[in-house]
Amino acid sequence: MHPSTEPGDRLTALGNQLIEIHLWLREELAALRAGLDSPTGPRDLRAHCLTFCSALTRHHTGEDGGAFRVLAEQAPQLRPVLDELAADHEVVAAVLRRVEELAADPAGVGGVRAELDGLSALLESHFVYEEKKLVAALNAVRDGTTEELLGVPLPE
Repeated sequence: MHPSTEPGDRLTALGNQLIEIHLWLREELAALRAGLDSPTGPRDLRAHCLTFCSALTRHHTGEDGGAFRVLAEQAPQLRPVLDELAADHEVVAAVLRRVEELAADPAGVGGVRAELDGLSALLESHFVYEEKKLVAALNAVRDGTTEELLGVPLPE
């Protein structure tokens, strides 16, 4: 059973929802990487990249303006961690821009593969650190929706 995320309902277990979103993003990135080797990979690459890049960007932007802002107020001792995570978001955004540029060129599949490999390693480290440092504090947050605080709705 998923925690309630309907407007007006009390949000529960936001940290657990963060983990679910990270699992979904990991799966989406793995599918994108696997799609590079499919016969239609280069043709479908741009659309798949844009979908994944958009979801990841919405998640990080949502965290920066939602959950991180709330946590900075409710748990000021986490501010250094939140600053580190926000800096990671900037690095990820730069990689995503490179991926989108390379995906626009049919000959850029090799470059996309290299960027996605690096992004995969970066995100794994980022997600694990974020989960380790924030899940308990996020689980104490009681106001807001998943989308408002984490940038994306809870995956189905």
